[in-house]
Amino acid sequence: MPAPVTAESETDAGLGWWLRPPALILFVVVLTAIRLWAGGHAWLSEDEAYYRLWGLHPAAGYYDHPPMIGWWIAAGQWLVGDNALAVRLVGILATALGSLALWRTCLLLHGRRAAGWAVLFFNATILIGIGSLIATPDTPSVLFWGLTLWALAEWLKPGKAASANWLLAVGLFAGLGLISKYSVLFLGAGIIVWLVAMPRARAAFATWQLWAGGILALLITVPVVQWNAAHEWASFVKQFGRAVPHGWTSRFIGEFIGAELGLLNPAIAVIALVGIGVAVARTVRRRDAGWALPLLTSLPFFAYLLFHSLHNRVQANWPAPLFPALVLMAAFVAADIETRSGMMARVLKILRAVAVPIGVAVSLVIYVHAVTPLTGAFARKDPTFQLRGWPEVAREITELAKREDAAWVATSAYGMTGQIAFALHEAGSALPVFQLDERIRYAMDPSPDPSLVVRPALYVAVTRRDRSDELAARFAEVELLATVTREVAGVALEQIRIYRIAGAKGGAQAVFSHDTE
Repeated sequence: MPAPVTAESETDAGLGWWLRPPALILFVVVLTAIRLWAGGHAWLSEDEAYYRLWGLHPAAGYYDHPPMIGWWIAAGQWLVGDNALAVRLVGILATALGSLALWRTCLLLHGRRAAGWAVLFFNATILIGIGSLIATPDTPSVLFWGLTLWALAEWLKPGKAASANWLLAVGLFAGLGLISKYSVLFLGAGIIVWLVAMPRARAAFATWQLWAGGILALLITVPVVQWNAAHEWASFVKQFGRAVPHGWTSRFIGEFIGAELGLLNPAIAVIALVGIGVAVARTVRRRDAGWALPLLTSLPFFAYLLFHSLHNRVQANWPAPLFPALVLMAAFVAADIETRSGMMARVLKILRAVAVPIGVAVSLVIYVHAVTPLTGAFARKDPTFQLRGWPEVAREITELAKREDAAWVATSAYGMTGQIAFALHEAGSALPVFQLDERIRYAMDPSPDPSLVVRPALYVAVTRRDRSDELAARFAEVELLATVTREVAGVALEQIRIYRIAGAKGGAQAVFSHDTE
């Protein structure tokens, strides 16, 4: 395979119009506008509704994850108010920024043609296309992982005397990634692997900027460590505890690999697999630092996910930070297909041609479906089922609260807490919502007013997870008032029970517990 074309030697003249910057900018701007529309009109998922509460109470840490997604949501709420768009705003814009960073990274490593394909492929992956609409910690972790690769590519480019300062940016972006999601720790390990393995990259060890960048990354995480120290290391215990195996099985390996190939976009996945093969060969035989960068920096995290799949399920979104690297390797191959011949080249050309239309079309259908359901036939198997029917539930709760003189709403699940709180807010109700257990999740929120929680309340639970039998130990009165059915397009999704609870036994403090699942 020929040496990659450099950014300095290639011009736009030889590119198809779809790979030129004006077309790419228009592509990203239009997609971003559509995502903003969908993000402002689609209801929140359970996790998003829960993270919305983080945005209302910014903190240095939370039980489930580091704080970045909470800060992003807080910024959105400050900009556009407390609504669905606010929860998703910064994440959607971050995907556009990530596209720009990926273009620049690929431009430096493999030239303009590859850079164009990187932008197209990135936005055509199923996980990024759909995930960009959902506010989760994966979104900032993907952005900062990609920005870290960009800074390394800037440092790697030849002929620039001041490039060592980019190693400070590496530390900055890696640190911000660490306070987005703890899995970015593996990126640090991957950077070390790349620096040690590539002769061209080892020069970094002789620069003070590399060590200062590492210190900067650690300093950025200090507030998160302090938060954990003040809260019994809750977040660290929860997340790092998942790495401990409790038995071994091979049942999840196929599921893990299959899910990621599908979420990458099957057409892009095949091209990326070819790219991985080429990257391995060029890394081993030629010590090509450019090809090795996305490969080796991803290796520790992929190895961990593979290890995890040997004892437990890998959630589909977990590998999201690997997608910028996978897209880079796919783009390298896509840019060089014309230099190939034979059946493989023909297959790759076909996959390259259909990858973007397929990925974008799937995303657009999901966006429309998230806003206005196209069908209810899939019921709970529909990935958007969490978004449906909450205004009706809020209406019933509001009416019952008035009738029963209830002063607050109780739940026993964080997803229900978030959904009911958001639904009541959207309905204009000021009823506060408190989860009775797992209070560590709400350490950022002031404790419920004792004078409030001793008053009558409504308890809300999904029928299949109803824990009302436990209420008798905490409340003197427990009465089922109503059952509401969440629906989509006339198809029942689940039933929600609403109880009246009153007479807190042992006072306000006895009502709540800090136990976690």
